Amino acid sequence: MGEPAHPLDMTGKYAQEQAMAALQGVRVLVVENDEMNAMLLEMQLTQAGALVIGPASTIDQALQLVKDDNPELAVLDYRLGDGQTSEPIAKLLSQLGVPFVLATGIAHEAVPATFGPGVILTKPYLAEDLVRSLNDARGKASADT
Repeated sequence: MGEPAHPLDMTGKYAQEQAMAALQGVRVLVVENDEMNAMLLEMQLTQAGALVIGPASTIDQALQLVKDDNPELAVLDYRLGDGQTSEPIAKLLSQLGVPFVLATGIAHEAVPATFGPGVILTKPYLAEDLVRSLNDARGKASADT
């Protein structure tokens, strides 16, 4: 039987548990127009202890959720339906000081400057990558204020 993880060992299971616990009770807005991706994202966030707001599949839904539910973090898909992008949502979140992750398959250099305050997470990704990116976004927002 293996030894328990040392508290200073940030490379193994202990680090993963600490990262996951960092989202415990945190309100996270999900903006994703693909139903399967939205369900997977919701499951990953719930398993990490987050309180999921949404998912929203349109700009209008997302903007309303931001106003009504005051998310602490957000995960945005770049491309929404009908040729829309999540740029207006990223702009509002930035104005409100809400950290966000842009989960996308588009090339980083093609991402508009509106998303600059956020953290880019390239699809496909693992749950650990999502949690790490959300924690990075929170740290980035703290450093920018």
